[in-house]
Amino acid sequence: MRANAIPSMAAGWRLPNLWDAVAFVCVIGVLVGFGHVAEGTLVPINAPGATQISLDPIHLPEYAVRTTLRMFAALAASLLFTFTYGTAAAKSRRAALVLVPVLDVLQSVPILGFLTFTVVFFMGLFPGQVMGLELAAIFAIFTSQAWNMAFSIYQSLQTVPNDLKECATSFHLTGWQKFWRLEVPFAMPGLVWNTMMSMSGGWFFVVASEAVTVGDHSWKLPGIGSYVAEALDKRDIAAVVYAIVTMLLVILAYDQLLFRPLVAWSAKFRFETTAGATASDPWMLRLVRRTRLLKVVGTAIGDAAVWVGGLRLSLGGAPAQRRRPPSRTVDVIYGAVLAVIVAWALWKVIVFASAALAWSDVRTALVLGVFTLVRVTVLMVIASLVWVPIGVWLGLRPVWARRAQPIAQFLAAFPANLLFPPFVLFIVYFHLDPDIWLTPLMVLGTQWYILFNVVAGAAAFPGDLREAASNFRIGGLLWWRKVIVPGILPYYITGAITASGGSWNAAIVSEVASWGNTHLHAHGLGAYIADATDKGDMARVVLGVVVMSAFVVLFNRLLWRPLYGYAQRRFTL
Repeated sequence: MRANAIPSMAAGWRLPNLWDAVAFVCVIGVLVGFGHVAEGTLVPINAPGATQISLDPIHLPEYAVRTTLRMFAALAASLLFTFTYGTAAAKSRRAALVLVPVLDVLQSVPILGFLTFTVVFFMGLFPGQVMGLELAAIFAIFTSQAWNMAFSIYQSLQTVPNDLKECATSFHLTGWQKFWRLEVPFAMPGLVWNTMMSMSGGWFFVVASEAVTVGDHSWKLPGIGSYVAEALDKRDIAAVVYAIVTMLLVILAYDQLLFRPLVAWSAKFRFETTAGATASDPWMLRLVRRTRLLKVVGTAIGDAAVWVGGLRLSLGGAPAQRRRPPSRTVDVIYGAVLAVIVAWALWKVIVFASAALAWSDVRTALVLGVFTLVRVTVLMVIASLVWVPIGVWLGLRPVWARRAQPIAQFLAAFPANLLFPPFVLFIVYFHLDPDIWLTPLMVLGTQWYILFNVVAGAAAFPGDLREAASNFRIGGLLWWRKVIVPGILPYYITGAITASGGSWNAAIVSEVASWGNTHLHAHGLGAYIADATDKGDMARVVLGVVVMSAFVVLFNRLLWRPLYGYAQRRFTL
């Protein structure tokens, strides 16, 4: 057989193949769609069709593209926020004193609260332009994605095994190298699953972000969310079904094209010393590997990332062995400055609200907050009992996790507004109490954070520990108590923190349900804020947001933070 005279040249300079052509067509299609949608953001608000919604299904593909691009723009901003804010909170003890409570507050502020204040700001940046509304919608979606991802990387950086840290110190890695070569890979499995959850969380609130109503002003950006809002207003069941089918197709598309390859890629960062259970590579990943041109481009990008991650930058910190103990004097000064800032901010809120509110309004908001707190607590318990066992089962079986992945994403993305018609008709027909029967709508924003985080924790559970438990024949309740629950507890608590905050957010769209001329209200803080937003009552919006934030922060400080500290001390590998 005749040998190739120049094997290296043959391997390095191959012509593009059929798979490169397929990939090229897909990339060009995405760029053309992006350009077409971008044209609609640079027109005046009063331009024909700029903020008008048609229920003709022929417009749904365009609406789907615009909504998806808004969500990916928000996702890019969320990733930037995650790698800066979450890392700073995990790396700096003093910064964590501020950043973690602020993150608790931010995740508790309802999306309508953000829209009420940010629409005016973004409209001021682009007066009379659709771009202002687009940025407001993207920011609103960002607020439903970023907090969960920031908590994920914060939890991962706090639970890096000590032996891996010692190994990085032994190799004299700088702070920059340690971050990109140890901490980010360790955090990657959980971050990928939480990114999927954040994407679905954006769908959950897409109706509120695209159909914006503040006071006497109302805008509807072309998108699936505003299409759903228009269909609900006109009681068009067929249009609602069209929207659900379109949303399902979009979720299946980006699951197949993006998240399945990402999950398969992140599996190589699992922390284990023995080979664990794996599933076959998804078809999209195999297709990319068959291309020639894309492999060259991907290799070049990977080499560049390796080079950047290998730069010997200190990242502002001294090595652990030379780090001085924290100064008590600096801590006292730092705490005093924070106390002054908090007192000043609280005084400003009181001055703003006192002009239009009385103490009876505060008492009303607190009582309604207790009602919502009871709903959140009950749903958290139910969701934990249901989804922790299911999440563990899926996480330990990658094949089944991959099968359930798109289903879970679709169910997590399902907006509560789409369930208003059956719930309203059911409650009215049987004369039921809205305070009880509207509550299940809140679970749509609760359970999936727990499921996705538990799946990520079980998937990252070391295979050698599973084998050790199997060799010692540990099973039944003892296996749950001594093996798997300690292994997934940090992940579960991260999911529970974001789930509780998400539930308070979900109260905004769950405690008020409408179908045609029938309007149902449950007693709770979510209904209070929604009603104040519809009336343009800024003082009561501020009051509701402050009370909701206070409830979430107290709930986190009294329950989840102590549990998180316990898990970090006792169950970090």
